[in-house]
Amino acid sequence: MSEKTPSKKTLIDKEKIIKQFEFQLNLNQFFNKSLIYILIGLLFLPFIISLVTGGKREQISVSQLVKDIREKKVEKLEVAGAELRIQYKDDQGKKIARKEDGQEAATILKNAGIDLAEVDFAVQDVSTGRMIWEVVMNFLPIIAMALLFFFIFRQARGGQDGIMGIGRSKAKIFVKGKQNTKFSDVGGMTESKQELEEIVDFLKNPKKYTKVGARTPKGVLLVGPSGTGKTLLARAVAGEAGVQFLSIAGSEFMEMLVGVGASRARDLFSTAKKLAPSIIFIDEIDAIGRIRGQGSMGGHDEREQTLNQILVEMDGFNPNEQVVVIAATNRGDLLDTALLRPGRFDRRVIVDFPDAEGRKAIATIHAKGKPFDESVNWDRVARRTVGYSGADLENMLNEAAISAARVAREKINMEDIEDAATKVKLGPEKKRLQSDLDRKLTAYHEVGHAVVSHFLPNTDPVHRISIVSRGMALGYTLIPPAKDKLHETKTHLLEKITVMMGGRAAEEVFMNQMTTGASNDFDQATQVAKAMVIEYGMSSLGPINFGPNMDVTE
Repeated sequence: MSEKTPSKKTLIDKEKIIKQFEFQLNLNQFFNKSLIYILIGLLFLPFIISLVTGGKREQISVSQLVKDIREKKVEKLEVAGAELRIQYKDDQGKKIARKEDGQEAATILKNAGIDLAEVDFAVQDVSTGRMIWEVVMNFLPIIAMALLFFFIFRQARGGQDGIMGIGRSKAKIFVKGKQNTKFSDVGGMTESKQELEEIVDFLKNPKKYTKVGARTPKGVLLVGPSGTGKTLLARAVAGEAGVQFLSIAGSEFMEMLVGVGASRARDLFSTAKKLAPSIIFIDEIDAIGRIRGQGSMGGHDEREQTLNQILVEMDGFNPNEQVVVIAATNRGDLLDTALLRPGRFDRRVIVDFPDAEGRKAIATIHAKGKPFDESVNWDRVARRTVGYSGADLENMLNEAAISAARVAREKINMEDIEDAATKVKLGPEKKRLQSDLDRKLTAYHEVGHAVVSHFLPNTDPVHRISIVSRGMALGYTLIPPAKDKLHETKTHLLEKITVMMGGRAAEEVFMNQMTTGASNDFDQATQVAKAMVIEYGMSSLGPINFGPNMDVTE
């Protein structure tokens, strides 16, 4: 059966849904901010009224009022409940006097021998209005304070849709046409992009696949270390396909109320189906997708309920609904097997650290808009940054630009990039004062690493030695990998341990002392040796793996 082209009415309905969603979010944000300001104003309203009205009127006693009337100073007297409002003749302004409840003002004045005809005397009936006003003024601050605390609590809890909308999805919708990220903006990752290009082609040309009976890929799982560009890849897929993009973090499903996570999952998938073709992107899915049955606490039950709902929703997709779920995680080993089976996340795309060509491409992309002088060599930058992620490279170039701007230089040079690369991995320089003995100890220690590395045949070349402290280190010997490696040999690992111990050896040989500066060397050497024994089978115990060193129930 041929697939029907979406009608004009369907497209209009989708645009209407998007506009309604955006309008609702903007309206909710406007009312949330406005209500808080209004409540703060109401909270201080009685004090403001008291300052404006009561602060300008002097209060006098009834006997003083009688005296002033006898002296012909009073022009007008108005009775409002227990309050006597007095208007004077000679620019003395307005004053007030208060009588006791149950007594008539006219009777009090007559008993004092005052002829009411001598003044403009009036009685204002304010019994009902006064009572309402006093009730409002007494209870308004309490009500305003209660509502203010309610809104503050709701904002802290993260609810932007109110009590009636707490179960709604918190996903951000990137409207079709407004997502400008393309595959050309993603440097390196050639294999990963090739895998995702098929998803783009399916969303653009679904007939091409349905004609031969191909099923829609329901989900793609992006697995890789932090900073390698998983989120950027997902946005590039949406930009290339020209479809709606719904983005949400795994932690945003969870809330303090039971059942909210499952409700938000239902609402998310329902919205995506209405906006189809669309992409749902769940970042850090391990927050809700961990192996089930590993705990009995309420938090585990709520998380598992949310995960179950996502599994049900992915199973409920019709073959040609054109909704694709892309999820990202750096802990793929912790995910529940039900998520990873075919029919849910059909594809697993590994997004690893870029190789030399990838680093060069990424650096070139992030270099746009920054001026560089002729000393900058991008091939050298790529070789220098083995093990750097895309985020590290972006941060490195930004730090290099800051370094150039700090000294008012108009262009970034290679030295700026070198310093920035070291800063990204080791931290900023610390100009702390060191004694001559400390500097001497640090120098011997670092040279010990360098000398041992130089004379061993399989180690990488020393790139830089410094006794200027960075981070927690008093000095450092920088020995970056000379090239990308997919394997490590036993010989190279043993030589790495030997280089790490070279600092302590130099201290003992030249200074006849042992210092605490080697503690980090021991830590790194122990980690390498431990991995060789319990993971790689490189010890006399034989080729035995003693199990994972991480408990997945954590």
